[in-house]
Amino acid sequence: MKILLASSEIYPFAKTGGLADVAGSLPKALRKKGIDVRTVMPRYTRKIDPCRHRMESVGVSIEFEMDGKRRVGFVDVSEYDDVPAYFIDEREFFDRDELYGTPQGDYPDNWLRFAFFARAVLEMLPKIGFEPDIIHLNDWQTALVPVYQRHVLGEGHPSRKPKTLLTIHNLAYQGIFQPDIIPKIGLPEHLFNIEGLEFYGKVNYLKGGIVFSDAINTVSPTYAKEIQTPEFGYGLEGILKKRADSVFGILNGIDYEVWNPLTDQNIFANYDERSVFEGKRVNKCRLLEEKGLDFDENVPLIGIVSRLAAQKGFDILADAMNELAGLDLQFVILGTGDKKYQDMLVEMAKAYPQKFSVTIGFDPVLARKIYAGADMFLMPSRYEPCGLGQLIALRYGTIPIARRTGGLADTIIDADENPDEGYGFLFDDYSAEALIDAVGRALSAFKDRNRWEQIVQRGMQKDFSWDASAEQYIKLYEKLLKE
Repeated sequence: MKILLASSEIYPFAKTGGLADVAGSLPKALRKKGIDVRTVMPRYTRKIDPCRHRMESVGVSIEFEMDGKRRVGFVDVSEYDDVPAYFIDEREFFDRDELYGTPQGDYPDNWLRFAFFARAVLEMLPKIGFEPDIIHLNDWQTALVPVYQRHVLGEGHPSRKPKTLLTIHNLAYQGIFQPDIIPKIGLPEHLFNIEGLEFYGKVNYLKGGIVFSDAINTVSPTYAKEIQTPEFGYGLEGILKKRADSVFGILNGIDYEVWNPLTDQNIFANYDERSVFEGKRVNKCRLLEEKGLDFDENVPLIGIVSRLAAQKGFDILADAMNELAGLDLQFVILGTGDKKYQDMLVEMAKAYPQKFSVTIGFDPVLARKIYAGADMFLMPSRYEPCGLGQLIALRYGTIPIARRTGGLADTIIDADENPDEGYGFLFDDYSAEALIDAVGRALSAFKDRNRWEQIVQRGMQKDFSWDASAEQYIKLYEKLLKE
């Protein structure tokens, strides 16, 4: 079986979020299972070091007209973990400081940049001599691939043959643009209709992928159902429900070689299941010392590593903060995002200097120290397609407190509801009161040392590696090829 995975970002080459982690880890896991998988992404000239990644030119070019100009792209190749990685090199589109935009907003020509990328993926394949059985797409930046495949490529074009699978990592991001772009990106104007790319008077790239891909999947089974409802569908619930028989949910995994407390060089003390409590005690003590908080092994430490946004539950967390400050616990928080939540957290740290440590920004080393040093990990998300934070936390013996939604519902068993199997604490209502109640239940469990140790051990024994997820993707690929 031959798979081409197309993504706008892939770790270790370029990353802004979890998409890159998934697009980097899944091919690696598939390769270990004997799948001939390769990846393709834009070559972000200012982000990707060609020397470090031993990038070479394939020696082919891609040419087609778009937005009134003859566009020429080149193909480069590298490799990571035995996975061949291709790059579409077009300097006008991808020689920029960032992947998608600046702090002032998205690049205004993203409609053109990623239309070019989608078309270039298809034009690349016959040039490099790779004939995949399936093109695995990811999010709106690649969602036009099946549209070009079905409505632009000629019948004899080799790139018409592969099946297409579109993975939706977060339905809130859809790639919505003005309707006059349709002819500019080389698509027939009849596609601008309710059964095609039209979306409330605009063009929706993700909708195009949903309509024309052979199958769609999301990054957790619960999220696959949630996006077919008005609450989580962001206007696309109708078309997703129409295609319900072709919508699947497969949990993301994490790379257990990358996220391993026994080998992690960024934490204060290494440990595994057998030494978790001794190791976490050292990590907690050193983390609190580094952040200027007093250490008391009887006071639980709650960690948060997150984008500071309403989607991540910071609106209800803001309402709960003063009451949480009155409980016998401490917080170490790392994140960046909406200014109002940044300001709120900074003020809490000033008001309760021995309760809250807040670091605004992105610090991957501090993030790992929090996963290793915290007793609990808080994720009060309004919605969460999969969530990687809870998976990493469990790997490091840190117990998640989370809202029961999306991937959080699929990966956490409540320790009060299921005392023999539980390893986390869930709440249902999206409210400060429900959040506070879940934290309170976790604090009660923490005080019972024997019970807490059992909860931690159960959490560390869970397997959320990519191995199981890769098996499910292979089954989905096989199902697609039989249809």
